[in-house]
Amino acid sequence: MKLNFTKMHGIGNDFIVINGIKQSVMMTKELAKALADRNFGIGADQILLVEKNNNENADFRYRIFNADGTEVEHCGNGARCFVRFIHKNGLSNKNPITAEISGDILISLHENTDNSVTVDMGSPNLSPESLPFNNSGLYSKTQAHEILWKLELAPDINIYFSALSIPNPHAVICVENLDDNFIEKVGPLLESNARFSQGVNVGFMQVRDRNNISLRVYERGSGETLACGTGACAAVVSGIRRGLLDSPVHVHTRGGTLLIFWDGKNVQMQGPAEFVFDGTIDITNILSLKNNANETI
Repeated sequence: MKLNFTKMHGIGNDFIVINGIKQSVMMTKELAKALADRNFGIGADQILLVEKNNNENADFRYRIFNADGTEVEHCGNGARCFVRFIHKNGLSNKNPITAEISGDILISLHENTDNSVTVDMGSPNLSPESLPFNNSGLYSKTQAHEILWKLELAPDINIYFSALSIPNPHAVICVENLDDNFIEKVGPLLESNARFSQGVNVGFMQVRDRNNISLRVYERGSGETLACGTGACAAVVSGIRRGLLDSPVHVHTRGGTLLIFWDGKNVQMQGPAEFVFDGTIDITNILSLKNNANETI
């Protein structure tokens, strides 16, 4: 079976975008992993599948699959790519577009005249249950309006972090510098910690000044990516609640810069979305290559 796709990226966070309206696509965990594989497939941080809407108040539905094949709730950089894909492929000329994502959540996306996109990300959820996060028995302290949780990840690694969902789960750690060794140790340990039954995205935030931060994110199911849109939103919300930041905030990632606004209720994100190339791939072939590679190990 041949599958048409478009490769896109949002400040280095790269996606395979698939039109599930004009072609029949049965996305499985196995297929998503094969497509995202950078050696045997196309290669991507996430797969975006555009589908017809289920909710009558939405224009389209789109689903997000991480590189490990798991389906997730939201992706800010992917949302920007989604709306530009819709417009470029003539699926709709509406602007803004209302998209339906996991959990019947509706988000609004507006493509700007400079090809950037503004996304209304909705309201962050600060309750541990929303991630879900089991905080039973953990020590906590308050910084301004934010609760910071203490967790021992290893005998020599104790961290404080804030926890929130937008609507996918995020843990935000404030650091003095974005040290590779610290991120490489803490990212995988916290992402897979048993207190997060569905995993968690781990953000490492360095505050430059009250309107600028540097950010690296270790994403569940994908590892560290060049950028993470919902991670940028989570970091800004946490930073404002900690009394460290004022909206709007420029979030500087390895892939580029996002502008995040938070009025205490809804979060808005503004940033670019770029086309890389269109292509066609044989699904049967890449699944066979992936399976053969696994069998030879």
